[in-house]
Amino acid sequence: MIDVKEIRPLAAVKAAVQVPGSKSFTQRALVAASLAEGTSLLRNALIAEDTGHLVGALRLLGAQIVNSGPDVIVTGTGGRIANPGRELYLGSNGTAMRFLAGVAATGPGEITLTGDARLCERPLKPLLDAIGSLGVSSECRNVPGYPPVTIRGGTMHGGRAVFQDIESSQYVSSILLAAPYAAGDVEVEIRGSAVSRPYVEMTLATMKAFGVAVEKRSEALFTVRSGQRYRACRYLVEGDLSSASYFFLAAALCGGTVRVANTNFWTHQGDVRFLRFLKELGCGVAATDQWIEVSGGRLAPGDFTASMEDVPDMVPTMAVLAALRPGRTFIRNVPHLRLKESNRLAALVSELSKTGIRAAELEDGLVVTGGTPRGAEIETYNDHRIAMSFAVLGLAAPGMRIRNPGCVGKSFPGFWDELEKLYRAA
Repeated sequence: MIDVKEIRPLAAVKAAVQVPGSKSFTQRALVAASLAEGTSLLRNALIAEDTGHLVGALRLLGAQIVNSGPDVIVTGTGGRIANPGRELYLGSNGTAMRFLAGVAATGPGEITLTGDARLCERPLKPLLDAIGSLGVSSECRNVPGYPPVTIRGGTMHGGRAVFQDIESSQYVSSILLAAPYAAGDVEVEIRGSAVSRPYVEMTLATMKAFGVAVEKRSEALFTVRSGQRYRACRYLVEGDLSSASYFFLAAALCGGTVRVANTNFWTHQGDVRFLRFLKELGCGVAATDQWIEVSGGRLAPGDFTASMEDVPDMVPTMAVLAALRPGRTFIRNVPHLRLKESNRLAALVSELSKTGIRAAELEDGLVVTGGTPRGAEIETYNDHRIAMSFAVLGLAAPGMRIRNPGCVGKSFPGFWDELEKLYRAA
């Protein structure tokens, strides 16, 4: 029997909440620390389903990783990863699949990466081609260009990896993270379009924190010099702005104010751009280097276009905001959302329609016509971001019910506890 959680509406909010460490920074730091020489302390790391799959795989590759409350202690391999002698199962963690394809290219022998059915539908071909150009062969078991994939490592030499019109910046980050352990200098070039570019900046910042310099010769050309190695360090993971966005959304939909601790407006996280959209649409935003606070206001009416290629995880949040904003909201340049944990574009249209809101897919995104949504039973497609976004819509639309609420454990196991704080403070 599928669990269903009913959301109680709220008239207004005034609350302070906590969010876990950034999933994106945690996963990059886990990879760098596992390749480093010595023992690193990752403070405020995200402990969740996705990071659990990555940690399990990194342990099998030779890293020693121990949780200590909200912190993680990692004793690295010094760049000498082990062959696990078994497949590495990564659940639905697409980031881990891509990052570990690069890591496996530096290792001994054949390493096979696999995951659940949905992960095996997500493409890898651009990354496998790039690894191939650096001397590393691979073989996909079922469908060319898709997991499960076997990487034949130990032959990663220097050279140039070129990406053309890619649907994920994680391909670029994968090569960059592994590049210090190649036999020669590695250049990574992006030609044409590439989505989610702020995530590359997060990779560069993490590599720098662990002692590896990347020469950014242009916005589309990066060089990692041979001979560099990651060094163990103490690393503080800042709060996750993707997780924080649901509470910013609560302030925007219900009115009132929500403050999210351990978040930083001056961050490499691209999702900070959602706050700029909120300001444009009439919300107030205040921030220090310790917290960000959003105050709801009358949402600006009329047509509004949000180009979200660099902040794809914010699309469900923006779509729910659009459901209550008077006017049409065009969400553009995100066709790659069809390849996420669910087909998020189709999922959003389907579930918004259940609430009485007009929504339609575009070739590259969505158009949502705001109105007065009603409660409905929301199918989450085992997608954490669908669940959390529609849960917040339920604060403003009575009778909202969320199927499979436990799917939030992929990125934010404490979400329901933090949402409850909004009621206690109201």
